[in-house]
Amino acid sequence: MAKKEFSFKGKSIEELKQFSIEEFAQLCNSRAKRSLLRGFDKQLLKKIQKAGGKTIRTHKRATVIIPLMVGMTFAIHKGNAFEIVVIQPEMLSHYLGEFALTRKRLLHGKAGIGATRSSTAISARK
Repeated sequence: MAKKEFSFKGKSIEELKQFSIEEFAQLCNSRAKRSLLRGFDKQLLKKIQKAGGKTIRTHKRATVIIPLMVGMTFAIHKGNAFEIVVIQPEMLSHYLGEFALTRKRLLHGKAGIGATRSSTAISARK
């Protein structure tokens, strides 16, 4: 069985790359549409257009992923470090911040002698 071609709202990735930001916004959900129609960041757009395969470092977690970004590598700031993320077609109309989590997973441990019950929650270390 052949692998299914990716489509976003019935459009192929090649078709989407031909769209302007305003045209792509009409295909997105209301929150992403509003964000795109209010204006895509001009500085980031320039970096995307001249990147040429380089990793783009950014703190702009509230940026909507547009078709021009597909296949690019972003280093998204997560508070204390940058997380490397390769943009896939399935990520279209999501936000960059959704792919660089800022909180660690909570692990529950065993309380020590004389410890309170609330001290059983310890943070996960990596």
